[in-house]
Amino acid sequence: MSEAVKQKQPAPTTSVEVPSRLPRPTVGQLLRTDLGFVPVLLTLLVIAAYFALTTGGLFLTPRNLSNLVLQITQIGVLALGSTLVLLLGEIDLSVAAVSTLCAVVMGVLTERQGMSAGWAILAALATGALAGLINGLLVAFIRIPSFIVTLAASIGYSGLLLYLLAGQSTLIIHNPFIVSLANNYLPDVLGVGLPTLALLLYIGFVVLNYVRRRQAGLRTQPLARLLLQIVIVAVIVEGAVALFESYLGVPQSVVFLTGLILLCWLLLTKTPFGRYVYAVGGNAEAARRAGINVSLIRVAVFTMCSTLAAIGGVLAASRGLAVASQIDPTLLLDSIAAAVIGGVSLFGGKGSVWSLILGALIIGSLENGLDLKSQGTDVKEMVEGVVLVLAVAADALIRRAQARRGR
Repeated sequence: MSEAVKQKQPAPTTSVEVPSRLPRPTVGQLLRTDLGFVPVLLTLLVIAAYFALTTGGLFLTPRNLSNLVLQITQIGVLALGSTLVLLLGEIDLSVAAVSTLCAVVMGVLTERQGMSAGWAILAALATGALAGLINGLLVAFIRIPSFIVTLAASIGYSGLLLYLLAGQSTLIIHNPFIVSLANNYLPDVLGVGLPTLALLLYIGFVVLNYVRRRQAGLRTQPLARLLLQIVIVAVIVEGAVALFESYLGVPQSVVFLTGLILLCWLLLTKTPFGRYVYAVGGNAEAARRAGINVSLIRVAVFTMCSTLAAIGGVLAASRGLAVASQIDPTLLLDSIAAAVIGGVSLFGGKGSVWSLILGALIIGSLENGLDLKSQGTDVKEMVEGVVLVLAVAADALIRRAQARRGR
């Protein structure tokens, strides 16, 4: 073979770097990198330990923890929608108003118009989807900043729900199907079987993914770390099941919240749509040049966010047995705070829907623990505000440190 032909041949493929050859990172380097959910989990453990000590153990009783999980269901569902919008680098300030409006639509249709529960719930979800579609169109095509669009929408929807209630401050829900949505518990067979089945599927998926990456010569995490991860997840899942079963069982609303998070996780991580969402949030102009329809992605995400807000409103009305004309003043802050504390970046392109569970638990634990200590709304709002500022500051500092390292 001639020298000219040899020079045209491509260079041999570089082998994948083996983890064992990588230098061990220092503590300082670890602090400057993304530690995932570990800091949030440690924060939750500290909060739980504090309230357990200061309430004489009342905070950790099965009854209180079961009520705590029920309290964060609406926040968790709204935080899920807020997470999707935050991943785009946008914000939706209308989720609380949309959630309350959709609950009012459902209540008016069932209690005043005599509509069946199924059609009333579908009408509430359609109302939420329409509200999100309008927000998305204004943001994506008219190019109005999302905080202005959604702030104006929030004011308008607040007035619309007052109009629908026609001066009535509270409308009691009597429909048994709607009431059962958030107040029932799963039978023991399903309460134990479904989480265990989900855990086995998770373990199978993680092990299969590990084996496939090894066979393909790709970088994998150490086997000991993988086993530790599986053990931690198994302890958390089965521990939660044992906790619920020691009281009244697994709440039905927890299944709704977990199912919605699972669906969004699959959508974001296993479909091209999810990759487009992260790409648009990371750099919208680069995503557009890569052929991604940025406007369509924005419209779809805002529509999904408001639809999830509608689901949260339906569950809240079911648990409260009524719909009211007053919008919870802390609901919007709690939903965004749960997403940000869970690790979703306000700058877009970074975050996981599973981490918002920890964020919602932190928000719920603060409210629940301060209630047990007989603290008022003033103290609760000040504490939540400080926690949110700390979470945003940590996100900004991590972003700055990663930018200095060229990540």
